[in-house]
Amino acid sequence: MLLAGLVTWAAAALGLRVEESTQPALMWTLAAIYLVAFLSADLLPRRWERWVLPVALLVEAVCALALVWLAPRGGTAPVLLVVLVAQLALVMPARVTVAAVAVLNIALYLLLRGAGYSEPLLVTTLYIGFQAFAALVAHYARTAEASRDALARVNADLLATRALLADTARGNERLRVARELHDVAGHKLTALTLNLRLLARDPALAARTELATSRRLATELLSDLRGLVAAMRHEAGLDLVTALRALAAPLPRPRLRLDIGDDVQVHDAAVADAILRTVQEALTNAARHADADQLTVSLQREGSRLRLRIDDDGRVRGPIREGNGLAGMRERLAGLGGTVSVTTGTAGALRIEAELPA
Repeated sequence: MLLAGLVTWAAAALGLRVEESTQPALMWTLAAIYLVAFLSADLLPRRWERWVLPVALLVEAVCALALVWLAPRGGTAPVLLVVLVAQLALVMPARVTVAAVAVLNIALYLLLRGAGYSEPLLVTTLYIGFQAFAALVAHYARTAEASRDALARVNADLLATRALLADTARGNERLRVARELHDVAGHKLTALTLNLRLLARDPALAARTELATSRRLATELLSDLRGLVAAMRHEAGLDLVTALRALAAPLPRPRLRLDIGDDVQVHDAAVADAILRTVQEALTNAARHADADQLTVSLQREGSRLRLRIDDDGRVRGPIREGNGLAGMRERLAGLGGTVSVTTGTAGALRIEAELPA
């Protein structure tokens, strides 16, 4: 879009050279202002978009119409309106774009008729066709981008869920192997130890060093086996870090920063899933509504509770309205005996604080 706009502006500027205007300095000044406004609408930081973008589009409209008025004969100045309409279709709702196109083309018709064009309606209709084509291309590009982002979010959800399920499956397999070791190998080692103890009571074998060594090795092996089973039963819990990073990996922004305490262990898949869905909703809100570049997730253990805190570096526009996402987050945590609060920080960024059982 930026490259196409620059090429179109250059073509319109070349057309100004052949104009026989009495105010060439004003024409070039307006063309330069249009270019600055066009670049501002595309290159300025996203957090300024809410205020800068409408002003930039309005400046472009005024400059383009003023150039049509000052240079009506060259026929290139109305091309700048095509670029403007494409921008409107990219960032504004359809009803706003249609209304703006109607106003712009009524003004274009009046300016061309005032300049003495024999067929101002024909020229205006021709440019309306160009504008409609540009608007449709921009609209489909915008739709494709939205679909891509939605697909990225679904893909991130699937990756995180797969990581969590794989970790749960590994945990279940560890538990099964631990039970088998305890029930089968542990039982047979215990029987072996008892039999060696009985053999040691035989006076003919009591003095044999091989028997003493066998008893010691059997006892040590049984002790090692019990320690291994205990360690397998008390693994560090589900791997939340991998699941959370998988959740954020496909998203271009915001970046995810994790601060998870060393003593945090989550063994319950339902609790892990609730944490995952809460962070997912926070990522979505930060990208859509706050224009955040970074999301910080802190998960700490306080006694028998887990405390989750999520902050972003964006800015919430207007009061917080609880939609389906936040309502679903609240219901999911409440079902596990947890609570959640959604506030704004001192800088206006969104803050989510939740507690749930450890």
